[in-house]
Amino acid sequence: MPRRWRLAALILLIVAGAYVTWRGAGASNTGKDRAQSDLPPVPVHIATAESKGFRIFLTGLGTVQPTNMVTVRSRVDGQIEKVAFEEGQMVREGDLLVQIDPAPFQAALDQATAKLAQDEASLVNARQDLERTSVLSKQGNATLQLLDQRTANVASLTAQVQADRAAIDSAKVQLAYTTIRSPLTGRAGFRLVDPGNIVHANDQTGMLTITQLQPISVIFTAPEDQLAAINEELRSGPLKVSAYSSDGKKLLGEGELRLIDNQVDPASGTIRMKASFANVDNALWPGLSVTTRLLMKTLHDAVVVPDAAVQHGPNGLYAYIVTPQSKAELRSIKVGPTEGGLALIESGLSPGERIITSGHYRVQPDGPVQVLDDAEPRTATKPMADKLD
Repeated sequence: MPRRWRLAALILLIVAGAYVTWRGAGASNTGKDRAQSDLPPVPVHIATAESKGFRIFLTGLGTVQPTNMVTVRSRVDGQIEKVAFEEGQMVREGDLLVQIDPAPFQAALDQATAKLAQDEASLVNARQDLERTSVLSKQGNATLQLLDQRTANVASLTAQVQADRAAIDSAKVQLAYTTIRSPLTGRAGFRLVDPGNIVHANDQTGMLTITQLQPISVIFTAPEDQLAAINEELRSGPLKVSAYSSDGKKLLGEGELRLIDNQVDPASGTIRMKASFANVDNALWPGLSVTTRLLMKTLHDAVVVPDAAVQHGPNGLYAYIVTPQSKAELRSIKVGPTEGGLALIESGLSPGERIITSGHYRVQPDGPVQVLDDAEPRTATKPMADKLD
């Protein structure tokens, strides 16, 4: 057979093989499409992707601490004459708490007052003697030595009078210490003394503690990698902090971030922060463990969907979209933080698209679906979720 005929035969074989392969693939795809169309519709529930405001919070754990707490101690030694407060009572700044027997201190004050009167009388007499001696000295009838002695005596008595006045001031202060008043407005704790007890200025236990409840502080922590973002947001103004019960279900108060610690804890990789709360209803109590949520920012016109719509696959996160033809379209998505049962969609979805929220386990890509309801159910908002103003 000539060479050109052998070449032509080879070309014909290749073309025939390609044709057979093409027809086989087409038949396979047709069979697949036919099998897909023969599947019964999968019943699903759906929701609609929305464009709305979305708040981003930083959640942490914290402990309530009083803004001010004072242990009331005696500054003098004496016997307690009266206890004027009740345990657990709210006391105002300046209210009488404890009265120590003032009699010894009043006696010391009276004694210092009498000593002042005595020395003032001696000073008056010494000044008169000095004046007479000065006149006689000018006349030559008194020696300079006598004049110097009486001048020194006047100076000594003047200093003594000043010391007496200082002693009176000290006695008044000691007498005032016998009346113990509240240094701040707060709640009194357990009473540690009773009338008739002897107290001392060096006692370490004190007589009671007073804790300021309004305002009150919460100390909480945040990961160190969030520090830069927190400082950035603080440039726009104070950041709001919400305090919830330890299980995160009950809102206890809302306040503002007041302080970021001056160093990161290298052992835990966290930064401590302090927030202040008005605590009008006294829901926050010193020592209470709370869940804190620091409002970092509010995104406007963000795309959000119920977090039940977000699925995890081998290639990452995805969601099923219901097409106008009532088929399920698998869509890869990028998800941000979740809040209140809603997930922030950073990419992959557009507002108005219908997303499957339940029934995923039977759904197949491009498979038919049946929407069970026209309403678009939403995942219930968690108790700790805040409403946008």
